[in-house]
Amino acid sequence: MKKQLGIAVSQWDDFMYRMGALAERKVQWHEALGFFMSVLCETSPTAQMPEVLPNERGLRKVQSLYEGYGRGATLASANGTAWGLLNAVTEFVDHERRARSAEYRLDSAWFGQGAQIKQRALDAALQLVA
Repeated sequence: MKKQLGIAVSQWDDFMYRMGALAERKVQWHEALGFFMSVLCETSPTAQMPEVLPNERGLRKVQSLYEGYGRGATLASANGTAWGLLNAVTEFVDHERRARSAEYRLDSAWFGQGAQIKQRALDAALQLVA
């Protein structure tokens, strides 16, 4: 049991270290735009822009969450940081994204497309601190 508990504590410590690194990583506006474009629209701001940007409504909503309208967005750990980028995407997927019902949104956030978006956001945020 101690060995299993040690693994869990070790994983928690690793998680806390990575999230702390995200909170310390300051982000410039162009990095934030690139982050949101790659996570939500699966494109980059330097790529040839299509006439209609995929998921433009979601992109605008996540940007507003990041820029101070999201839960905790004005905290020092989130304001202008990679942690704030990740939190904005998570809040959007979990609470703001269009869905047929709250149950459908929850299922998507945990197991479906929402979970995939959040995983892309985590991976992209961790790349910022790598």
